[in-house]
Amino acid sequence: MKYLHLVWAGLWRRKARTLFTLLSILTAFLLFGMLNAVRVAFDAGDQLAGAGRLIVSSKLSIIQPLPLSLLTRIETLPGVKKVAYANWFGGYYQDRKNFFPNFAVSPNYLDIYSDLFKLSAAQRKSFDATRDGAVVGAEIAKRFGWKIGQRIPLIGGIFPRRDGSKEWDFQLVGIFTAADPKLKGVEQDLLFHWKYFNEGNAYMHGMIGWYVVKVLDPQHSDRIAAAIDRLSVNSDHETKTETEQAFQRAFIAQMGDIGLIVGGIMAAVFFTLLLLTGNTMAQSVRERIPEYAVMKTLGFSNIHILALILAESIGLVLMGGVAGMGVASVLIPTVNSALGGTLSLPPVDLGSWAVGLVLMLAVGLVIGILPALHSMRLNIVDALAGW
Repeated sequence: MKYLHLVWAGLWRRKARTLFTLLSILTAFLLFGMLNAVRVAFDAGDQLAGAGRLIVSSKLSIIQPLPLSLLTRIETLPGVKKVAYANWFGGYYQDRKNFFPNFAVSPNYLDIYSDLFKLSAAQRKSFDATRDGAVVGAEIAKRFGWKIGQRIPLIGGIFPRRDGSKEWDFQLVGIFTAADPKLKGVEQDLLFHWKYFNEGNAYMHGMIGWYVVKVLDPQHSDRIAAAIDRLSVNSDHETKTETEQAFQRAFIAQMGDIGLIVGGIMAAVFFTLLLLTGNTMAQSVRERIPEYAVMKTLGFSNIHILALILAESIGLVLMGGVAGMGVASVLIPTVNSALGGTLSLPPVDLGSWAVGLVLMLAVGLVIGILPALHSMRLNIVDALAGW
């Protein structure tokens, strides 16, 4: 703290240069905060995998439907505890920009996903008893101001009704929350009865999108998966059964390796940041070489000079980095609102801040160490001769 005023004076020696450098650092760490949230959001999809659940989908494509007749055959297999099913609906509320995940599900779907959805017993009973009932996540209900008992019209972007209309009408009977706070993305979903969907849609009757199989012993998942796939071998609806975790990874992989993409972007950003801030720091130190010579003459040791320059470089990066991470924290709720539920970005948590602070310290050390070592080794006479 004794020499803080010297560090501060050195930072603002060239105000315009410092401001532009801070803006560059702020932008880099703003990108880090946002992109890390994207990575965590996609990883959360992978974490939805619950113990002992298998997903049965078409071997050809996830969008290829399967016959409902497979249900009883799967249920009778040894080691199978429960079987649920679901179908992607793809509806939107009032306008296409108001898109969010919505599914037609079997009566026992919420039972199989009891570790994911938290719904009161009264609301669950109402959902079971209401033919056109729907339950929604708390985030979606808050976003549109929906209340229990309200009628919710969705526009079927994929499935029209038998009468040619695209509008499907649901009665909101329940609002669920995420059983695990880390998986709040599920609060963007809307679930309704597959039977209502099957009765009303203009085509694809008696077909579902995928099955969810709860097994008695996860250790036997491979054997059960193979048995399920044998049920439809050489048919026009061959299946691919895999763990829920593998299914989620395969689904996300269709969009690319998000971790690799994010890592590549951040590597490019921080490499550019090192070049920019390193050049700025080196130039700033070169301008003050005679001043450091005078400071040595007045009794400042080599360690003092080294510490002052490193404190300046680290302080510069910390100011810009903390500001960038702070802006990311503020922007994420706005981005989530703009995404309309397509993707729910998590807030910048303590883990992200910890990684960010380590990066700030590392960048500050890297850009400051060479100028600091050079200044520490200055020959006083030679430095003053060049003044």
